[in-house]
Amino acid sequence: MVPSSSSGFFRVIELNKTGKFCGQEKIFFACVALWLFFALTVLLPVLYAVFSIRPEDFALIFTRKRFFSAVRNTAIECVCSTVVSVFTGYVYAYGVVRGNLPFKKFFSVVPVVHLVTPPFVGGLSFILLFGRQGFFTKTLLGLDVTLYGFWGLLLSQVLCFFPLAYLICCQTLNGINPSIEQAARSLGAGKWKIFKSITFPLSFTGIVSAALFIAVSVLSDFGNPLIVGGRFNVLAVEIYTQLTGWLDIGTSAALGLVLLVPSVLLFFFQHLLYRKNALKFATIGGKNTGGLPFVSPSSVKEGKEGTAVNGKNAFREGKNVSFWVNVLLTIFCSFFALLIVAQLVSVVLGAFQKLWGINPAFTLEHIKSVFAWSKNLFNSLFFAFVAAIFSTFIAAVTVCLTHRTNLPLTAGLDVVCQIPSAIPGTLFGLSLAYVSSYIERILHLELSGFLIILAMTVSYLPFSYRICSSTFSRLKLSLDEAARSLGAGRFRVLKDIILPLSVGGLFSSAVYDFARGVGTVSSVIFLVSFNTGLASIKILNLAEQGDWGKSAALALVLTVITFIILGAGKILSRRFEAKIYEH
Repeated sequence: MVPSSSSGFFRVIELNKTGKFCGQEKIFFACVALWLFFALTVLLPVLYAVFSIRPEDFALIFTRKRFFSAVRNTAIECVCSTVVSVFTGYVYAYGVVRGNLPFKKFFSVVPVVHLVTPPFVGGLSFILLFGRQGFFTKTLLGLDVTLYGFWGLLLSQVLCFFPLAYLICCQTLNGINPSIEQAARSLGAGKWKIFKSITFPLSFTGIVSAALFIAVSVLSDFGNPLIVGGRFNVLAVEIYTQLTGWLDIGTSAALGLVLLVPSVLLFFFQHLLYRKNALKFATIGGKNTGGLPFVSPSSVKEGKEGTAVNGKNAFREGKNVSFWVNVLLTIFCSFFALLIVAQLVSVVLGAFQKLWGINPAFTLEHIKSVFAWSKNLFNSLFFAFVAAIFSTFIAAVTVCLTHRTNLPLTAGLDVVCQIPSAIPGTLFGLSLAYVSSYIERILHLELSGFLIILAMTVSYLPFSYRICSSTFSRLKLSLDEAARSLGAGRFRVLKDIILPLSVGGLFSSAVYDFARGVGTVSSVIFLVSFNTGLASIKILNLAEQGDWGKSAALALVLTVITFIILGAGKILSRRFEAKIYEH
């Protein structure tokens, strides 16, 4: 008989001696493996880089004007890009969720498509549209200007990150129980009063959550500042410049640590808000009412099709905003949607023009040159695919351990799993490069490919964790208990019940990880070698050299292949889900 006070490892061992609860022992060793994984892949590389810093490196940062300017510029850029991105995302989401926009399906899909488009497309297309030979600046307006610098960086980052704010704010607005707003309207409150006193306050938590998430992303953004920033230097680029241009490892690591401090603080605020947000929305509206679309009382009085007049059907959408507000929302959403479409179109046209902005003659020369970088394309797709599988699997196992077991070792795994989102990509890649150089000298092995996969896996693990956590929370624990009562172990429950029922969420996680991995730059730029070149790095190099045609052609081919793979995966995912529900 095992004493009830025993716990942890000794309890597992004693139970295993009786031949029972072997699954519990597997759970214990899975927890140990996860803690070891995070220690070796996150904690060790960063600590190794930190301890390589000398005191004079820190002194240099705050005394040299160049570095002080980079710190100041990073703070300005982070605040401005975050505020404008969140404002744009919230207004766009409000127009899609609450407004009566024409072609609403189009407006709702455009930001999502942009989100799964490889990130380098944004910076490249910005040059094609707003550069000195850009379509808008030169062709349409005839201006001999350039937007390199702060304003160009601000615009490119807003276009890059506002889809994240849009998705978060959409979820928040859809989670507000419409009966609250309908009750206020029945009491005589106007539309502006309802928005000011009900809709906006109830969505404020989501707005802050989006702001914290985007702020961390802006701090670690590398591709946009490198291509568009010009002389407006920021820390993420300065870390790269100091190592590759000056071979100053200590200063590069010190700059990365300076960038790490605000990222970690923002991460912990985001994590606390995320947990509080989940509890608040669990109490505001139930499962059956939180997702009802909003309608106006006029649609109920008129007895329109689909209204809740008979108490059977959910309300359909009605007039939620005034006519002029709806016009402004339509103009606003159209402007940003067309900018995103223009970005994609510019990459397509740039790949088939002789010389962008100067000689628009049709040519296949740039597309043919892509075959010379077929190995880079294969590496990007293969590494991103493997990393997406690993990241989603690790996130799924972590969620199961933290949400569906009560072993002491699971406490804290959820926080550790999301910490990589607070580590700037350049610092993380630099840390892995430090460790790999030490290991390669001892073992005489090239670890470049392995480290690139590892960097992609760890970098996008936090997002996978959030998706898997949201997906698994919909599955009642009674499913686990029923299977366990029939003799199934925990891993059997995970393999045969939880994972098959969560295919949609797992696929969404893998899609995001794959799309981000294909276009990743900051976390892998220090890890590439001659044998493990990546298409994203090659696109960046071509853009820096001013070879826009070849850069656009390589970006176009990589983007098309990415969407083909994602489309095929979506079809397979739906077929698999259909078979599961048939059985």
